[in-house]
This record gives sequence, C-alpha cells and structure tokens, in this order.
Amino acid sequence: MAELSSVPLAGINPILQSFWARPVAAIEDDLARLRAEEPVAWRTPPSEAEGVIPMGRGYWAVTRHADVLHVSKNPELFSSAQGITMIDVPPEFNEFFGSMIAMDDPRHARLRRLVSAGFTPRTLQRLETSVGRVAAEIVDSIAERGEIDFVADVAAALPLRIICDMMAIPPEQYGFVFERTNVILGAGDPEYVAETAHVMGAILQAGADLAALMNEVAAARAGGDGDDLTTQLLRADLDGERLTAAELASFFVLLVAAGNETTRNAISWGLHYLTENPDQRRRWQADFDALAPTAVDEIVRLAGPVTYMRRTATCDTELRGVPIAAGDKLCLFYGSANRDEAVFVDPTRFDVGRSPNDHVGFGGPGPHFCLGAHLARREITVMFRELFRRLPDIEAAGEPVPLLSSFIHGVKRLPARFTPVGPA
Repeated sequence: MAELSSVPLAGINPILQSFWARPVAAIEDDLARLRAEEPVAWRTPPSEAEGVIPMGRGYWAVTRHADVLHVSKNPELFSSAQGITMIDVPPEFNEFFGSMIAMDDPRHARLRRLVSAGFTPRTLQRLETSVGRVAAEIVDSIAERGEIDFVADVAAALPLRIICDMMAIPPEQYGFVFERTNVILGAGDPEYVAETAHVMGAILQAGADLAALMNEVAAARAGGDGDDLTTQLLRADLDGERLTAAELASFFVLLVAAGNETTRNAISWGLHYLTENPDQRRRWQADFDALAPTAVDEIVRLAGPVTYMRRTATCDTELRGVPIAAGDKLCLFYGSANRDEAVFVDPTRFDVGRSPNDHVGFGGPGPHFCLGAHLARREITVMFRELFRRLPDIEAAGEPVPLLSSFIHGVKRLPARFTPVGPA
C-alpha cells in the first residue's frame, strides 16, 4: 500500500460521495488510516450535503472488521428499524422501502420466514437452470461484436433478467425496472437524477413505480399454480400468516435493488480485477471449477457492492471503548472491513485462491445476512464460466466509470473487448 497521506483525519469522511469519486489508492489509504488511528470515529456531514439529502447531526464511522461483526451480531443494541442509510427519510418512504432489511425482530423474523417459504426446492432448481440459460443467451448476443459496454451488455443484463423472470415480470418491463432501480440507488449521481431535481421525491416516485408494477403482477398471478416466486409468495402461509400486498411490493423493491444492482456491480468489478491481474485470471481459467468458490468470494470482498449499512444505537453503549449514545447512527463500512490488515493478508491484493476469506461483502453475520447470497454467487460463477468458455480473451478496455454514490460501490460503464466469435 502507498504511504499514508498527511491529510488530517478529521477531513476523512467516507459518507460523502466525493470521498469515493477519487483514485482507488487514495480511498484505500484513507480507510487504512481510519482503521489504524480512529476505527470508531465521529463524523459530521457538511451543511451542503445536508441541504440536498437530510442526514442528521452525524454518525460513527465503523471501519474495522471485528467491530462490523460485533454490531451486526447484536441487533438488540444496534437497530436496523431506524433506517439503513444516513438519510433521515420521511414516514411515507416506509410504504415502499419498509422491507425486512429495515426491520428488527420480531417483525423482521416474521417477514423473513414468510419470504423464505417462497424459496422452495422447486423454485431454487428453476433458478439454477435459468441462470445458465440466460448467461448463454447474453454471451450469444454479444459474441460477434468484439467491443461492448460490459455493464449494460453483460453485468446488468444477467441479474436483471433472473430477478424479473423469477418474479414473473413481463420482459417488456425489464428496461423500466432497470431505470427505476438506477434512480433509487444512484439518486446522488446527476446522470440518474438531475442536480436540480428533488432527490427525495425522485427516490419516492421510483419506489412507488416499482410497487405499482408488483401490484399489477401479483393481481395477475393471484390464485394461480405457477412456479414463479411471486405466486409462491402469494401462497406462502405460516401459521395463518400471509404477506400483505404492501409487504410483497416492498420485498420486490428490495429484491430488484439489492439483487440486481449489487450483483451487476460485482460482475463489473470482477472483469476489472481480472484484467488488472492477468496472473490471477490465467490461474482461474486454468482450473475454473476448483477456484470458482474462492475467486467469486474474492471479487465480492474487493468489490464490496454495498459500501455501508447504517445501524442506530438503541441505548447508551460503547464500541472499542468509545461511548455511543442512544439514538446515535453507526455506519458499517464493509469495504474498509474487507481490507482490515488484522484479518486479511495483503488485503489490497486480488487473490482468486484466497482462503480463508471471512469477508462481509454480503453483510455481517446476524439476522440481516444477505438472503440472496447463494443466488449472487451462482450468477457470478456462471457468468464468468460462460465468458471464459466462449470469449476467453475478454478484458476491460478502459477504466470503470464509477457511480457517484457513498452507499453503492457501483460501475456505470466499463468498455470491454474480445476476439469476435460466431453464436453457439
């Protein structure tokens, strides 16, 4: 790692979009300084940021792996129900964004049990088959071109189609879903929401649009016997409890936002890392199946598709000897935890065989560990298997264009090139 900069620690504020819009080396240097000198540090959002999106008085930046695990494992001390980002959202947001990711038990446990009931062996088997088929179709669609935007043509296409198909969303609505999720998770980026627009209103409208789409699909599937996830969730019954229409809609918003955006970004960063590290690429290609589990987890570790999650202290407590007051916000910076020198040897190095790899790329352990982690790993594995099989020399042809966001470690565009081949 480069020598740590002399910038005062008080100026290091990873909740700001501008923090992540810098060269990777500068970001990693600053995160390393926070881990070493201020692993639990109070930060106040500047007034200009608060003028756009209300963030409150400040937050504790939690940057070490052990502390992220501690907060994640103790939801009775650190609540999710007050919100998962720094934004102080108005009550009307709960109608579309009040999913189980922003709940505590017992409400969270109830909803997670109901949703999990929809993931039957039959549904999971259907997903396994679908991922392989869609990945092959995507590669077929680009094979003769030689140059593509890897994000739009590959990385975004796979999870979007899988999630929409599993929820029985009509193909003609795929583009609509893609655009709406970009607004929700990229609202701070002027490419998705104009700087002159009302950001909170744009997010709320995008959530309402997706909820309305889910309500239409649910109405069409009600009473049916299909094997799609929407039908399964409509039928899910645990001790007489069923999902309400609002719960189903908010779960759909969560699924398309978390499942689509985060997996697409992991795949995008994956091609970038493999291009930057040709020795690791050759190593994986030479023994794909044996290294796939560790290679995929290494991509997720370094990519850290979700930059942070917020928790709120339920009572006066402490973390690493630092007093935390009831009501204080804590932001768990997963990307920093995934580079913690106390846990990972040479943490900034991309190593497709890294083991052990106790990353928190799918969130910390505890009740909110990612429900879709298995599907995400499967999608990343199958996509790279198909790419290596059909387009073995595919590589990034330029630097990734990052999403301007402190919440999602996203890629908007990534040029790629390969030797054109005929369709399978």
